[in-house]
Amino acid sequence: MESLARARAGTADGPEVWAPGVAAGVGLPAAAALGPATYYADLAAPHSRRHVRVCAATACFAAQGGRHLAEVERELGVTAGEASPDGTTSLQAVRCLGYCYAGPAALDGGTPCTGATLAGQLAGREPPRAPEIPAADDTGDPVLLGGVLHGEPAWQVWPRTVTTRTPEDVHQAVAESGLRGRGGAGFRVASKWAATGRRPGTVVVANGDEGDPGSYADRLLMEAAPGRVLEGLALACFACGAHQGMVLVRSEYPRTLAHLREAVSQAYADGHLGRSIHGTTTELDIRVVEGAGSYVAGEETALIAGLEGGRGCARPRPPFPTERGLWDAPTVVNNVETLAAVPWIVRRGGAAYAERGTSDETGTKLVCLSERFARPGAYEVELGTPVRRIVTELGGGLKDGAELAVVQIGGPLGGFLAADALDVPLTEADLAARGAALGHAGLVAFDRSVAPEDVLRHIWQFAAAESCGACSPCRVGSRRGLEMASAGAPPGEEPGEEYGRLARLLAEASLCAFGRRIPPAVRSLARAYGDRLAGWDR
Repeated sequence: MESLARARAGTADGPEVWAPGVAAGVGLPAAAALGPATYYADLAAPHSRRHVRVCAATACFAAQGGRHLAEVERELGVTAGEASPDGTTSLQAVRCLGYCYAGPAALDGGTPCTGATLAGQLAGREPPRAPEIPAADDTGDPVLLGGVLHGEPAWQVWPRTVTTRTPEDVHQAVAESGLRGRGGAGFRVASKWAATGRRPGTVVVANGDEGDPGSYADRLLMEAAPGRVLEGLALACFACGAHQGMVLVRSEYPRTLAHLREAVSQAYADGHLGRSIHGTTTELDIRVVEGAGSYVAGEETALIAGLEGGRGCARPRPPFPTERGLWDAPTVVNNVETLAAVPWIVRRGGAAYAERGTSDETGTKLVCLSERFARPGAYEVELGTPVRRIVTELGGGLKDGAELAVVQIGGPLGGFLAADALDVPLTEADLAARGAALGHAGLVAFDRSVAPEDVLRHIWQFAAAESCGACSPCRVGSRRGLEMASAGAPPGEEPGEEYGRLARLLAEASLCAFGRRIPPAVRSLARAYGDRLAGWDR
């Protein structure tokens, strides 16, 4: 993958020109390189000397109703997905750059630009603007933001643990805490760790491929507290008997990559990683890997396929990754936010963590509020906090007195709540009962200036663009849904039985959660908007 990325840089030629040479260089057939090179957005898109990535994801779409993309195209004189005729500039539309709190956003090479003057910044009339992520604690005793807000140093738990405690001690503390994965699936972390059986060759992967538009919690943690993330990964490796850890970071997060790589180098220099760690027999190596642009590649089996150099498509399960994952080794994939909670749990004890949140869903969660809010930013809250309180008290409602129409929770395929239906606790179970989802807990607000039909079309555009294509129900169904949403039903008519059949096929026959989540997301949007999207609630 690194060789493909190097070959891609600075050329507007398609993969068919340069990918076969990469394959030949490592003794593989051309198809081995053409597969990933034509699959991943970063590799397939043309790259001129100046390469601009503009965000077309949900929060940036909500900021200006999607108008910013056309404005950027006019300013740069190039259409998204193409290079300019003179070959100086290429433009790529991507889905989330992690600036949901300040959108719309773009990356001009590695320079971020955000806000209402985005097109002017890219044209050079305005200086680049990229504010830091606003962060605040609502718990009184943060699990995740201690280092970010109060300067609590990292690597305080690891030396004592590796020298005086056992892997079973770490596993037991996490089991008592009730910690569930924060990447969307909500699986119990201790159970996933136990599933590897601490077999030789076990690998632990920190999934920093934070693809949910509206969420930037992982970017915050990896940039502002990278040592805390790495310490959590080290503790997970210790508990699982793994001697190798990896951190996958989205290519859309160049600053994050730099921060993490620097933190890894410092951890080796300080003796936290490597051989004979702190005078013990424990060995652990961690490396940082850059993604190549794909939403589905954040799903754990697709992530593993990408790490192996293949197309990032979901794989059937069983076998589960904990049995046969990366290069057929037992593999644990944990979200970055999940791992960042582990040092607190090991230091303070699982029982202390279990007292936070609710009895069924313990602990705290970072929620991210989008640019439309009066006070956008990342807030650490206890699970069970009412969504209305998050929206009105923490977020301050919408800026400039705008009227809230709907809130999207849990990513592009999470779900929507109407402005008068926010009296729901922030838990996976309570949100699911109302057709929404917790996911990464990104909250994207839509005011009444955005038409419901445009939001509907945006969902289907995302689904069609990001389907990995591994199964025909999702590959064909997402495109057919986009056609139907774009055509629109005649006045007074509903989508009809064809859409009902399509929704059932997607929900029941798709290979992974991506395709299965499309109909519930559309259904929740239709219910949130009521009669405006009649028929789409099938």
